[in-house]
Formats: sequence, C-alpha cells, structure tokens
Amino acid sequence: MTTTHGHVPARRPRRSDARLNRERLIATAQEVFAEAGPEASLNEVARRAGVGPGTLYRHFPNRSALLTAILRDRIETLCELAETLSSSESADDALTQWLRAFLAHARVNQGLGGALMVEEPVALGFDCHQLILNTAAELLARAQQQGTARADLAADDLVQLVVGIALSTARSHDAEQPDRLLTLVLDATYGTPFQNK
Repeated sequence: MTTTHGHVPARRPRRSDARLNRERLIATAQEVFAEAGPEASLNEVARRAGVGPGTLYRHFPNRSALLTAILRDRIETLCELAETLSSSESADDALTQWLRAFLAHARVNQGLGGALMVEEPVALGFDCHQLILNTAAELLARAQQQGTARADLAADDLVQLVVGIALSTARSHDAEQPDRLLTLVLDATYGTPFQNK
C-alpha cells in the first residue's frame, strides 16, 4: 500500500508476541518436563502455554531444541547468580552459596542433561560444562586469592565433586543427605590438605 505521495508507510514496530511466546513456552516446558520427564508430550507443553503446536514448532523445531533452550536458560541464570554473589558477598560466602545453587541445579537437571548427552557442544550452540566450569573457576580463584580456599584445589575437581553428589543422591530417601555431603566438600575446600603420617 502507498500513500497519496507514492511513499510506502513505515512499518509498525514488530510486536513482542513472538518473544513472549518463546519465554512462555520455555517456562511451561520446564514445568511439564519436571512433572513427566524430558519425554513429556510437546503438545501438552503447547496446550498449557496457550499456543498451538505450530507456534511451538516455529520456535523449537524438535524436542532437542526445546530441551537445549531450557538448559541454556537455567545455566545462564546460574552464571548470573555468580555475578550477583561476587558483587555483594565475601569470596568464600559467594563460592559457598553458588555451590549450593549449583548442586540444586545439577539435581534438577539430570534428566535434561541425560537427554542431551548425545549432542556435541557445537550442535547445542553452547558448551554447558565449560560455562559452569568457567564460573566455578572465577569464584574459586577469588576465594583462593583472599586466602580462604585452599590453593591446591582445582575448579574442575570441585565441579565434579558437586556433580557426583547430585548423581549419588538422585534416588536417596534422605532429603538432607545432599546438603551434608556438600558441607563435607566445603569443609575440605576451606581446610588444609590431609597429611598422611
């Protein structure tokens, strides 16, 4: 359509409906997958989000794409928490609080991680392990520089210990066990190396 002067009128700014639909789908999928696992019905996700299946598939062409978006959203939130803690807490408090949040993340996201294990970082569009490792390394380095965390501890070892707690307590009926085990890791993190005598 043209005006009487022959000019094409300016297009209206694109509405944020698409972005809002995408955010709603991710949030709803997190709920549905938490209830029924990563193999839950995608049609159910669309239904609960209040959109048609076509809208879901326009944003996420397959299950893997949706799982990846959820995992990325959660990891970005976890990394943003580290930045917030670093600016407002002491080095050891920031590391401690973040490791507790990371343990909760690892326990909640085991199903998602397993469903995406077949994907390479290039296919996912990001390397989730590296993002978490980098975050842990920054927090640990800050605590080490301030002398609160033992200098011989590597970030990769710390991350693996927390993941190990998440895996080993996945079917535990003792709700307090994960926190007790993490407390042992924290004691070692701020302690001194064990000396064989």
